Amino acid sequence: MSDEKILALAKYATSPLYSEAERVGLEYADCMTITGQETSDELFSRLRQFYDDDALVELTEVIAWENASSKFNRALRIPSQKLWKRQEG
Repeated sequence: MSDEKILALAKYATSPLYSEAERVGLEYADCMTITGQETSDELFSRLRQFYDDDALVELTEVIAWENASSKFNRALRIPSQKLWKRQEG
């Protein structure tokens, strides 16, 4: 993934760098991650346009795992492992 696309992540909903499938997947991730948000029937319907049952289960699992991992690490004060660093240049 390009640095340009990573930098545009906060504006994924309107960025031309993201496909519609990516946008709906990221919206789903937001709904799963942000406390108090629900996955609406309308969003789930849009997800089904791009992802079959197996892909939806996998996408949901990855989002849930990342959320759980983040909360676990934060609670135990485990710092970032610095496994990803943007390349300068």
